[in-house]
Amino acid sequence: CLGTLAAILKETLKDAPVPGAGVLKKLLAPLDAVLEGFYNAILLHHFDSHHYTSPYSEATNNLISFIDLLEALLASRIELELPLRCQRILFLKVSYVLNVISSSIPYVIKKKFILLLKKCVLYKSREDAKGGSLFLQTPSLCEDMLALSNAVLQVVNLTWLNQITLSGKSSYFGGSEAAPGHDSQGGSDQTVLRALSLVVLKALEFKIHNSATEAEIK
Repeated sequence: CLGTLAAILKETLKDAPVPGAGVLKKLLAPLDAVLEGFYNAILLHHFDSHHYTSPYSEATNNLISFIDLLEALLASRIELELPLRCQRILFLKVSYVLNVISSSIPYVIKKKFILLLKKCVLYKSREDAKGGSLFLQTPSLCEDMLALSNAVLQVVNLTWLNQITLSGKSSYFGGSEAAPGHDSQGGSDQTVLRALSLVVLKALEFKIHNSATEAEIK
């Protein structure tokens, strides 16, 4: 079901010669609460369980389908002037995703979630993209980006980065621990390293631009 919905969303966005806001609203509005329920139920799961030990398990494949759907929901957001809750949930409840990334889930899932976060921090509404301003003008997107930035900076301020593997091997963001027999220098995934760094920098940039006091900025 998740895969089908993601595919329909992608086809709607790809095929529409004019913005398909009406079609998207008709498709997503009845599912709004259901998709938020899915988000809560799926991402609050215990990912350290044996179901997720293999990157080829059914549980892992289901989670990959859900990430594809979240990506399609993010892409579809640009078509609606007032985004639905299901299109904002990734920003408003990003802490769920941050917890999954630092869990012992297969690396393929972590990587997909990190690259999805990168898309979130680079996202702009149609108005913002046209305006060319460095600062976001759309109120709902400002609110969402601030929620995401706060959550990211909160975990980064703790030990979150040190818990994130940078490859299928034991190469870590916060250190050089390597699996026996592996070269500790050459094992890290540069794509993920760049994406993670960008997420942190963009969160910091957005927080600084939207902080009221000098003390808060410091």
